[in-house]
Amino acid sequence: MRIGTTTAAIAAVLTVTVVGCSSGKDSDSKADATKSTVTEAPGAAGDSGAAKNAGVPPEPTGGERDAVLQAVQDVHSNLIHDEDKAIDAARNQCAALDGGATDPDHSAAQRFSYDGVTLTDDDGSHINIGLRRTLCPEA
Repeated sequence: MRIGTTTAAIAAVLTVTVVGCSSGKDSDSKADATKSTVTEAPGAAGDSGAAKNAGVPPEPTGGERDAVLQAVQDVHSNLIHDEDKAIDAARNQCAALDGGATDPDHSAAQRFSYDGVTLTDDDGSHINIGLRRTLCPEA
């Protein structure tokens, strides 16, 4: 949950900074742009406009959440000890998969290596297969 909140906050700050630094626009249009950005970032942290633009899918619920957690657990049972952390990692990995990551298996291995668990690229491949079957199917 912290990753999604942090990502949304950073995106909001960067957008406000870019809008504040732009030239050639009057102050009213800057204020309107800043206002719309700020109202977008708070709230449902992982489901903000910035997260959607980054390719992060909405947080899964119900059966979809269970399926994602099962796919991650199939690779290593300790990865779902903190379910929110596993879901955040899965959502961010979807963005990497859909964003054309250079080495998505390595990316998944790094993203899911936490809480004393170190994964291999082969483990990352299995996570990606599970995510493609659940949270982020190929378009």
